[in-house]
Amino acid sequence: MTAKIVIGTRDSKLALWQANFVARRIHERHPHLDVVLKHIATKGDKLPDVPLSKIGGEGIFTGELEKELLSGEIDLAIHSLKDLPNELTQGLAFGAIIERADAREALISPKYRTLDKLPYGARVGISSLRRSAQLLACRPDLTITDIRGNIDVRLTKLVSQNLDATVLAVAGLHRLGLEEHITEIFSMDVCLPAAGQGALAIEMRQDDEALRSALSFLHHEETAWAVTAERAFMREVEQGHPAPAGVWARIESNVLVVDAVILSSDGRTRLRDAIIGVPEAAERLAETLARRMLESGGRDILASVKSSDGNKRAVHA
Repeated sequence: MTAKIVIGTRDSKLALWQANFVARRIHERHPHLDVVLKHIATKGDKLPDVPLSKIGGEGIFTGELEKELLSGEIDLAIHSLKDLPNELTQGLAFGAIIERADAREALISPKYRTLDKLPYGARVGISSLRRSAQLLACRPDLTITDIRGNIDVRLTKLVSQNLDATVLAVAGLHRLGLEEHITEIFSMDVCLPAAGQGALAIEMRQDDEALRSALSFLHHEETAWAVTAERAFMREVEQGHPAPAGVWARIESNVLVVDAVILSSDGRTRLRDAIIGVPEAAERLAETLARRMLESGGRDILASVKSSDGNKRAVHA
C-alpha cells in the first residue's frame, strides 16, 4: 500500500461530509498516510433537474467514481450505501461498511408540521417512488410533485415551489446539522427506508488487500449483515427496474429481523411481510422473503407499476 490514499467524492455537502469523515478516521488510525480528496461529478449531478425515472439505469450517482477506481485514479470512493447499485461493478468490493446512523425518514413541513395535519391535496415534493407510494398509502389525497437535488436544493425548492412538505433521510439531515428542519420522523410502520439507508460504504478495488486491511477498523459487522440482507431483497424484487419497495433489517438479541414492503405506485395496494433468522444467513433469508412476497402478489403489483410507467413514458414521448 502506498503512503497516499486518494478518496473520490461527489461535490455535494453531504458527500463531502462523508468523505471528510472517513478521511479523518483513516488519518487518526494511520497518521503516516497522506489522505486527499478528489472531486468527481456524476451523471446524476450533471442532470440536476431531470427526474430520476427519466435518467434511467442504476449507479447514476456512483458510475463515474467507479470508473476512476478501476483506472487507479482514486483508491477509495465513499458512498451513501443507498446510492449504490445492488450489484457491485466487477473488480470492485466493499472495503468497509461503517456503522449505520438513523435509517428513518423525516417529514419537513414548516407550516403543517406532521403528515396527519397536511391539508387535503397537499403538495409534497418527492423524487423517490418508494417514498411517494408509502405516503400515498397513508394519505391517498396527497399531490406528489417530483423534485430533485441535494438536501439544500430540496429545502430551497420546498419554499420556492410553494410546496407543503418534502421527505428526506434523517441521517443526512443530522450529518449536515440540519435537524432543526425536521418536523416529524416517520415510524417504520409508516415508511420503510431504501436498502442501506443511513449507512456509509467504502468502495475499493477488489484486489487491494493491503488497503482493505488498513480499513478493517471502520467495518461494523452488524450493519454489514443488515445491509447485506436489504440489498439481497432489493436484487430479487427490482430485477434491474426501480420498484416502490422498502426494506429494513436489523439485529435484535442476536437475531436478524427483516421487514419489507411492496406497493403499487399509488399506494393503494400494499404487501408487507417479515422474516427472522441468524445474521450469517442474511442474504438467503432476504431472498426467501422477497420470493415469498413476489409469489404472494408482489409480482402482480410490480407488473402493474411497470405497465403504468410504460404508459406514462408513451404519453410523454
